[in-house]
Order: sequence, then C-alpha cells, then structure tokens
Amino acid sequence: MKNMMCLILIIAFMGAGTFAEAQQAGKVRRVGYLAAAPGPSPFFDALKQGLRDLGYVEGQNLLIDHRASEDRGQLTAMAADLVHLKMEVIVSQGAATRMLNSANTTVPVVFGFSGDPTEAGFVESLARPGTNLTGMSFMALDLAGKRLELLKEAAPRVLRVAIISTRTHPGEKNEFKETQATAQLLKTGLQYFPVTTANDFDKAFNSIPKEQVDALLTFPDAVTLTHRAQLAEFASKRKLPSMFGWKEYVDAGGLMSYGPNLSDSFRRLAIFVDKILKGAKPADLPVEQPTKFELVINLKTAKQIGLTIPPNVLARADRVIK
Repeated sequence: MKNMMCLILIIAFMGAGTFAEAQQAGKVRRVGYLAAAPGPSPFFDALKQGLRDLGYVEGQNLLIDHRASEDRGQLTAMAADLVHLKMEVIVSQGAATRMLNSANTTVPVVFGFSGDPTEAGFVESLARPGTNLTGMSFMALDLAGKRLELLKEAAPRVLRVAIISTRTHPGEKNEFKETQATAQLLKTGLQYFPVTTANDFDKAFNSIPKEQVDALLTFPDAVTLTHRAQLAEFASKRKLPSMFGWKEYVDAGGLMSYGPNLSDSFRRLAIFVDKILKGAKPADLPVEQPTKFELVINLKTAKQIGLTIPPNVLARADRVIK
C-alpha cells in the first residue's frame, strides 16, 4: 500500500512539474524596442530573427512593442511609456538608450550602442555593468586608426583628410585621438568638422572645399548614419575617396567602410534578451564588443570619382559592390 502511495505521489509531482513547464512555455513574453531612427530599421528585423532562432515567435509567445523617432522629445515620452507598461526587457537602438537610462532604473535594458557606454554613464564597466543596462558597444578605438590606414592604401595620394564627427558622441574624443596618432605615422593632415544637427552638415559641406582636403572620413554613429546618403553624395560630387564605419554608408553610395556588421550584432542582442527573460540580471552580463569586422568597397563609387582601387586592397574586401 505504501509503495502504491509513493508511486501516486511521484506521478503527481511529475505531472505538476510538467504542467508548470507547459505554463512557462505558453507564457507570452513582453519586449519593448526603442530606436533613435526615423522609422523601422533593418536592425529591428535582425533582432526579431535572433529571437526566432531562440524559439520566440511574435504573435505566439512573444509580443514586441516597437517605437521609433528622431525627435528627442518624442523619444523621451516613448521611453517613459515603455517603462510604464512594465515591459520585461527593453531593447534600445543608439541614442534612445539615453532616454531609457534617464526614465528608468528597474526595467532591464539591452542596448546596441555605437559609443562608449561607460563614458555615457550607462554602466560602471564593460566587464561588470552594475546597473539595469547591458548589451553591445560598437565602438572599438583600434578601428579608428585602421580605417585611415585602409583609406590611404586605397588612395595613396591622399595627404589631407576631412573628419566629420558628432562632437557629443560618447568616446568621440578618444576616437579622434586614435585617428590623429595614425595620421602622424602616415604623415597625413586632418581637418576636423564637428556636427550635431542637420544644419551642421550643410556648414561642413560648405567649408570642406575651402580646406583643400583629398578625402573624407566619417566617424560612425546614429547622427551621421541618418545623413549617410548626403555624406556619400557630397564625397562623390567632390570626387573625394570616403571611408565610413558601417556598410550601410557604402550601400548609400560611400566608397568604403570597415567595421562590425550591425545586423549581426543586433541579432546577437537576442541572446541578452533570452538570458534576462530566463532570470539573469543585466548588472551581471558583461557588455560585449564585436570581434568580427568587414571591409566593404563600392566599385561604382570608385568609378564615379575616378579612383582605381589597388588589387591588394580589393582582395581583402569581404564584400564588393559592382
């Protein structure tokens, strides 16, 4: 009789465990997405793909509340709303991370951020965030010098380079210092053109021709990314070889880019989301930086500006637009 009772209890216990697992499996997880962008971006699609790969299907066991705007006031209101709605995790794209950091100290945030998250005050350190934020930083200071090197290899006659950079971007000063150090080694002059608003781009475009520069190098961030088509068009019209940080600039007509694949990086953010949904704390999840970088070259643009890319540079390209 005792043996029979034990067997019944064991079966009941196993059944309860299976029921609990089924309940958890059937739970709809609520994830927010806030982007400092004019509208839905391919990075959002990349995140959704990463979540699908981990078993989260939108409309079945996943609900994503997507918000996007370039207006600072609207982003601030959107951030507050997502926090108020008590999302389980909020993924932030670029400068939207600032608004979430200001609006909230409890809801976990996973960011994809082009700047230095430590300097921005989002985390205490990359290895141990210590806050409710973690994610990926796309800033790698050693890339700044490498981009100038590649630009010089592709266009050896370049002696003076115009730098367009967002002055308020966290880590921007260090990025410029690294570029300066490489420029000294390459005996190349630099002319700095800081931007923060759309009007600043017009000012830069009017000033650059007066400085007798031979090429254009743009530091990657949300602001310059938004104006990538204008930057590419300006460089082509002035027949300036141009170097950027992400392939999106080259897809818009820029000559070259060297840096991480942002779509792959945002797909990887899904791993952070998954870990947090399963109980991990952002404070304990180290901020990651990309380890794989790609060189993209636009031969259409090279032809437009009358530049022949040396074979040794072309052979190293991960992708060539013909």
